[in-house]
Amino acid sequence: MKIKVGTKIIQKRMNSKKIEVISLSLLFSFIILIMVSYTSLAVDPQGPDSAVNIKNETKTAPSAYMLNTSGGYISTVNFSVTTQNPRWKAYIGNITGKLTLDDASGSTIYDWTFTTLTGEVYATRNSSTIYWSNIKCANTTILENENILLNHTHMDDNLTATFDDTTHVSFYVGSYYIDNSTAVCPTLNTYVNNATQDTYFEEVVLFDGINETTGGSIIYATIIEDSVTGYNSKQYDFQMIVPDDGLGESGKSIAYYFYIDIT
Repeated sequence: MKIKVGTKIIQKRMNSKKIEVISLSLLFSFIILIMVSYTSLAVDPQGPDSAVNIKNETKTAPSAYMLNTSGGYISTVNFSVTTQNPRWKAYIGNITGKLTLDDASGSTIYDWTFTTLTGEVYATRNSSTIYWSNIKCANTTILENENILLNHTHMDDNLTATFDDTTHVSFYVGSYYIDNSTAVCPTLNTYVNNATQDTYFEEVVLFDGINETTGGSIIYATIIEDSVTGYNSKQYDFQMIVPDDGLGESGKSIAYYFYIDIT
C-alpha cells in the first residue's frame, strides 16, 4: 500500500510538472501572438490629408562686379562665388497630426492629439505603389544607378557624394525596424543656423526593391523633429533635400510624392 501511495504521489507531481510546462508554453505562445498582432497592426506610411505650400523661394543671383583698371596694367583679382545648385531642391515645414478611429467614410468616433511629434517624412519620385514590406537601406550601387537615371554626373554633388555618411538613429518604417547599429543607410544632416551639424534633421536613403538589379523605388526619409531650430534660425519639424534633374535644364523638374509616418 505504501508503494501505491508513493506511486500516486509521484504521478501527481509529474502531472503537476506537465501542467506547468503546458501553462508556460501557452503563456509563451500568447505573448508571441500579441507581438505578431501588434506588428501586423503597424500602419505603413501614408499620404498627408492636406498640404499647404506657403512659399517657394530661391536666392537672387548677384549682379556683375565692375572693374575699371588703367590700360597697360595687369590686375590680379581673386573672386569668391556662391552659386545656387539647380540639381537639388529642399523641402521644409511643420506637421500637425493625430491618431483617429475612423470608418470607411472618414467619420471619426474618437481621436488623440499628439503632445510630442515623432516619425518620418518620406519623399519618392515613384508615383505608383511603394512596397513598404521590402524596405531597406539603399547602397552605393543603388545611388550610382540613380545618378545615371537623373543625370547627376558631377562628382562633387551627385547622390553618392551628398549622402556620404552612414550614421543615423534607429527608426521604424511602418512595422519594419531599421537599426542604427546594423543598417548602414546613406545619410546626411541638413543645416542648423546656416551651419553644418550632426544632431538634427537626419535624412537617409531607402529602397523598396528585392535587390538593386531587379528594380525598385528610392525613398528619401527624414526624421521628424519637434519644433527644432532649422537652417535659417526658424523652427521646423522637418528639413530635407532631394535631387532634381541633373542637367539643370530650365523648366524641367522632377515631381515628388510625399508620405508621412507619425507615431
